[in-house]
Amino acid sequence: MASSALSPLILVDGSSYLFRAYHVPYLQALSTADGHPTGAITGVLNMIKSLQKDYPNGNIVVVFDAKGKTFRNDMYAEYKANRPPMPEDLRCQIAPLHEMIAAMGFPLLVIEGVEADDVIGTLAKQACEKGIETVISTGDKDMAQLVTEHVTLLDTMKEKITDIDAVKEKYGFAPEHMIDYLALMGDAVDNIPGMPGVGDKSAKALIAGIGGIRDIYERLDDIAGLGFRGSKSLKPKMIEHEEIVRLSYELATIKCDVELEQQVDELQPVERDLDKLTELFTQYELRRHLADLKKPTGSASSSDVAASQAPDIQEESEDESKAVTAEYDIILTEADFNTWLAKLKAAPLFAFDTETTSIDYMQAELVGLSFSHEVGKAAYVPVAHDYLDAPSQLSRDWVLAQLKPLLESDEHKKVGQNLKYDAHVLSHYDIDLAGIEFDTMLESYCYNSVASRHNMDALAKKYLNHETVHFEDIAGKGAKQLTFNQIEIEKAGQYAAEDADITLRLHQALHAKLIKDKGPLSVFTDIELPLSQVLQRMESHGVLIDSDVLAEQSQAIGARLAELEIEAHNIAGKAFNLASPKQLREILFEELKIPAIKKTPSGVPSTAEEVLQELALDYPLPKLILEHRGLAKLKSTYTDKLPLLVQSKTGRVHTSYHQAVAATGRLSSTDPNLQNIPIRSEEGRKIRQAFIAPQGYKIVAIDYSQIELRIMAHLSDDPGLVKAFSEGKDVHSATAAEIFAVDVESVTSDMRRSAKAINFGLIYGMSAFGLAKQIGVGRNQAQDYMNKYFERYPNVMQYMEDTRQQASEKGYVETLFGRRLYLPDIKARNQARKKAAERAAINAPMQGTAADIIKKAMLAVDQWIATQPADVVKMTMQVHDELIFEIKESELAQVTAKLVEIMNAAAELNVPLIAEAGSGDNWQQAH
Repeated sequence: MASSALSPLILVDGSSYLFRAYHVPYLQALSTADGHPTGAITGVLNMIKSLQKDYPNGNIVVVFDAKGKTFRNDMYAEYKANRPPMPEDLRCQIAPLHEMIAAMGFPLLVIEGVEADDVIGTLAKQACEKGIETVISTGDKDMAQLVTEHVTLLDTMKEKITDIDAVKEKYGFAPEHMIDYLALMGDAVDNIPGMPGVGDKSAKALIAGIGGIRDIYERLDDIAGLGFRGSKSLKPKMIEHEEIVRLSYELATIKCDVELEQQVDELQPVERDLDKLTELFTQYELRRHLADLKKPTGSASSSDVAASQAPDIQEESEDESKAVTAEYDIILTEADFNTWLAKLKAAPLFAFDTETTSIDYMQAELVGLSFSHEVGKAAYVPVAHDYLDAPSQLSRDWVLAQLKPLLESDEHKKVGQNLKYDAHVLSHYDIDLAGIEFDTMLESYCYNSVASRHNMDALAKKYLNHETVHFEDIAGKGAKQLTFNQIEIEKAGQYAAEDADITLRLHQALHAKLIKDKGPLSVFTDIELPLSQVLQRMESHGVLIDSDVLAEQSQAIGARLAELEIEAHNIAGKAFNLASPKQLREILFEELKIPAIKKTPSGVPSTAEEVLQELALDYPLPKLILEHRGLAKLKSTYTDKLPLLVQSKTGRVHTSYHQAVAATGRLSSTDPNLQNIPIRSEEGRKIRQAFIAPQGYKIVAIDYSQIELRIMAHLSDDPGLVKAFSEGKDVHSATAAEIFAVDVESVTSDMRRSAKAINFGLIYGMSAFGLAKQIGVGRNQAQDYMNKYFERYPNVMQYMEDTRQQASEKGYVETLFGRRLYLPDIKARNQARKKAAERAAINAPMQGTAADIIKKAMLAVDQWIATQPADVVKMTMQVHDELIFEIKESELAQVTAKLVEIMNAAAELNVPLIAEAGSGDNWQQAH
């Protein structure tokens, strides 16, 4: 949650701002010398620039209405019928504006058949489900229906924020009743008819006195007693016009299930196209925006393997770089190579980088190496460029033989950018990289995890004010992109040498910042840098997968899918394709006459998952369809796909762990994403059965028990919590006993469930509204539970207040070990952004400390494993708060006990740190 709060999703209602900018008088006067209007373009671009400034960490997505009719026109032919045609001097600005936004690198969505509101609503809903704070930049009041605890509206033209409290203050009801209000009132702009004779005051009175449309029609007799003008005669009119009111409700409802090609977390910015922007800004005479292009911006480089997935931050670089004259050599002779080798041996520190054929460390083949021992001076040694007419190069075997003593020496210190990758590549050639003194990716991450992305291009822009040569500049893009061995040596050499030079310069800039602060420096030197080598060993060893088990699971799932298909056909009375929404819709709603409870943006009955879940409560076929969908996804995503990730050379799966992605310090992994192995369903849990131990070994999983709650007890030093953990009590039952004022023995499962929701909810800054929704009680009841919690555990409340204060004063919070999480929005005038930052401030010390503890445990475990015979134990995976090992069966008991002891001692808290172990022939059994 902390990370997402720091990287909010900014959904821009492009169409709203386009029309509003068009009607601003001073913007209407803007045009090119030949008369092409540019006022609306200028207004929208200025608004986006304002958003970039206000949300430097925000992921901006821009949405426009598409041409033509939408599903609402099919529902009601008069919808928006009274709107005049779009003026031509506005229409002609749309295409160039779209081009500019796309060239700026922002995702741009224009979806036919729906309105921008529906696309925005869908993305906002997806973001909420993923815990991403969302800001909708719009001037449309209808969007208020989308406001939640995690969704706010921002009108940049009026500098106005609309959150839940603002909706209540303005309208007198919560955002969820906005649709009811619009349905009763109608909307002259969109030509939504509404209830004849009901205006603003009577609509608010109806909602305040009775509730929404559904409640009103269930309690028509109560209308007369509400006392507003005309209330006594309104009932028959409501009955007469019920169809119109319900139609108005449908028209006013923003659809949140638009079928999009990309999910919200897949909509990420890309490198801006400077050439295209220069051309467009010049053509339309946007001089100020053209001048801004001269300021450096970031871009992702394909050669930067572990680049953070956070969006680029558009801001000024921190440092003004001094003019550096670069001298880059390309080494093609032994004499030149020996000259450079002597320089490297004499240098107190040198930077180096590998150039390869792939970003997959298991598949990558070495093409060349670059070095820099002095700022502005670097060299590239090509060893495997094989394009037609490539010049003769030094033998790769000979070069590596000369470099091996240097690269394996602890005395010769090295710096690199993501050296874990380079260590992998060199290991393929029997070189064990040593002397890793610094890593610029990790230096940047430890200095400020949220200041920018942590790839070389972004760091050079931010800290050196230097625009690097990008991989795409020399290799091209798309399907025709060259691999490094196919690139001309002259181009490749300048690119590769610059990488080494910039790495050395970045180290100098970043380390100077790190040494000013003890905490971040110690996190770098004591945790992150040594951990990268531990992770490299884990990745290299990999995880043993039983493809036969996965094949059996796929076969079993396939058989069950076939059974479900037959059962579904029997219920339907005919064969149909269960994966076809169109055919399913016909069966459910036309032939079986099941009532449609929701429509798609195109106006047809929806077969979305949430719809089927509701229908499954009363009808058998939707329940079968849900099971079929879940199993089909499990099969295609996991049981069929995991065997494809097994490396033929090792027979194992080799994931990639990423240190510089999660803002709070947690590790992530890809190919496969071990953190995302499904465990909620029985079939999903079975997938862990395929992660097996080699013959003669056992899988051991050791997991920290309730580590974040224990950290909360330590940080708050609350006597009640400390006592519960110190006495080994079930903390959820203990909390339930306190809140519900009963003996622990009298705590019911429902009480414990509510207490568990409170315990974990408070860590993530959950409000009473959120708690009420989670445990199914009223908001007042949820608030009462939280009040009682803080009465029983007062130090927890004090900790939260102190943390907010510290964050506001310093701009950051820290873990127990000095890791900092900066909070750019902690002093924001925007209350929604400030509250999100405060929630992050409370959560980050706990989540970050938990991340630090598991990392320190990994370091201690790895150090102990190094003292044991090589065949006794291997650490194979890290998943959340769990470490997984392969342990020799004959040594199982004593090794497991030692590992638990080491993990329990990873940190000193004022409550016990408890690691619990399980073992088996596979990962599932170890649980």
